[in-house]
Amino acid sequence: MNPVPHRSRLVTAPPSPDRGSTSWGTDPYTDALRNGHGPLFLRRTDGRLLPLDVERWCAKADAADLSALGRCEGPVLDIGCGPGRLVAELAVRGHRALGIDISETAVAHTLRLGGAALHRSVFDPLPGEGRWGTALLLDGNIGIGGNPPRLLRRTATLLAPGGLLIAETTPQDIDERLQVRLDDGRGTAAADTDAFGPATAAPFHWARLGTPALLRYAQAYRWQPVDQWEADGRPFVSLRRNRAVRMTSNSAEPANSNPVISSQFPRNTSRDSPL
Repeated sequence: MNPVPHRSRLVTAPPSPDRGSTSWGTDPYTDALRNGHGPLFLRRTDGRLLPLDVERWCAKADAADLSALGRCEGPVLDIGCGPGRLVAELAVRGHRALGIDISETAVAHTLRLGGAALHRSVFDPLPGEGRWGTALLLDGNIGIGGNPPRLLRRTATLLAPGGLLIAETTPQDIDERLQVRLDDGRGTAAADTDAFGPATAAPFHWARLGTPALLRYAQAYRWQPVDQWEADGRPFVSLRRNRAVRMTSNSAEPANSNPVISSQFPRNTSRDSPL
């Protein structure tokens, strides 16, 4: 990538369309991150609310997080980094790590913690494609885009041959694709109402995946299962990209946004590192 300036900068850019940018950048999520707590939910079309654990996201990495981070190999890409607790912890542990998120507030929070972050979707062009050692899809981020096979294909293009994907799944054996909205659960909604009820953010596609479903998709796309475990009631799976399968970036959609870059990147980078 281009050299990074000495002083930290947060350069805002137009959000990419059709990637949920307008949803995760609106008030319910932004307010929750700024306050460090919820309530915050994903509201389904049937009106059911799926709680989001904002307090845990804004706290330091816990024991369950560390069980995943301890398995990371090489430079780490945290997809949907949120407020940056994982990127910050990896930096403390000496890993080269980069977070990406479509929320400007989340990126800014990550920078304040001393982590490196870009304001981008996983489906935008990213630095070091095909050279990352580990990709993280924790905190339900296996649901990004509402299409797990597409997300797995895209993640494979980001990893080096033999690279590791560490994903967090739902405790239930489910495989569902949803349209959801962010909701503060208080009924203090904006003007429009529809199948979601009162709305505070635009709808977007999401998915919920249990471990059996993820392993089925992994087998179909020739990922090699490495490990599965549970910590504090949170199930995790690690998968290795098959070295024999050549992946291209054709599975990614064209990008329409510019990055938000942090000068927190390590300055003593080498040709072998995506950072």
